[in-house]
Amino acid sequence: MEHLAMLYLSNNYLSGKIHNQWRDLPSLGIIDLSGNNLQGEIPSSICSLPALFWLKLSSNNLSGEISFAFQNCKGLTMLDLGENRFYANIPKYTGKDFLSLSELRIRAKMFSGNIPEQLCSLTHLHILDLALNNLSGSIPSCLGKLGALNSLISYSPYKPSRSDLYGPQMQMETEMELEMEMKKEMELSNNLQGEIPELITDLSTLGTLNLSHNRLTGKIPEKIGSLQRLETLDLSCNHLSDPIPLTMSSMTSLNSLNLSFNNLSGPIPSVNQFLTFNDPSIYEGNPELCGPPLATKCLMPNDRDADGNQHVKTHKDEDENENLGFYLGMALGLAFRCYELMMMNLNRLRRMMGAEHN
Repeated sequence: MEHLAMLYLSNNYLSGKIHNQWRDLPSLGIIDLSGNNLQGEIPSSICSLPALFWLKLSSNNLSGEISFAFQNCKGLTMLDLGENRFYANIPKYTGKDFLSLSELRIRAKMFSGNIPEQLCSLTHLHILDLALNNLSGSIPSCLGKLGALNSLISYSPYKPSRSDLYGPQMQMETEMELEMEMKKEMELSNNLQGEIPELITDLSTLGTLNLSHNRLTGKIPEKIGSLQRLETLDLSCNHLSDPIPLTMSSMTSLNSLNLSFNNLSGPIPSVNQFLTFNDPSIYEGNPELCGPPLATKCLMPNDRDADGNQHVKTHKDEDENENLGFYLGMALGLAFRCYELMMMNLNRLRRMMGAEHN
């Protein structure tokens, strides 16, 4: 089948290894073997296909290292290897050689190590999904410079239509042919540490940002409100602190929010989009947060002033009592001393009078 252009065998019960005879398919540009039970390593010959640009091998039992298997797949625009059994670090050459990548998904695997800064060179990247691995270290701040995530150029990934798969007779079934615009995503749920880089807020066209289930500290960046196209934000299960930035109230596209299980404090914003977030579970696990939809009420300024004045008054009363006791003690001491001096003088006077009488 030397003129074969697309190979779709997804969501079957195929098992065994991926064969190694790919060199005789010079026209093959799309391979989808996802959702099977394929095992073993990925053959390096798969990258010998000159027309290959779309490769999906997710949801199998593939294993081994990928550092050598994909080094020659330089023409890929989409690579999905998620939910397999690969291990080792993310190859640094991914950001050096795969400069055409628009979509990189390596979710739910056994990758470890740091996120390589070389990924910041993928200027066409619209989707970066590294979630549910064991990646550590900090979030590279240069990810905030990914050009495609700060551009109005939309990303519509190739999706097979009925006419592609079954011929032009299915052309009328438009529901299978509509190519929905893919949202721009960054999914980094791992074991990452440090603070959320301020530069992440420069990704002005980002639609989904998921940094949950890490060990991030510090505060939510104040400029996060500049992510005006963000629809989904998940920062749950971290160690973030300080109040929720008021700039988030301007994120009118936001329809899914999760800030639970952090160390956030202060009142929950109560304007604009926050009025629609009525589920208290998205804020739970932050004992110092207050205000609707939580049951914990925030103290009003007058209440705080009253408490403060009462606090000052209490201390003032205590100070006055201490001063009164001090001065009273001094007065009694002086009175007793004066009485002693008076008695001494009186006795001396009596002795003098007695001596004169004699």
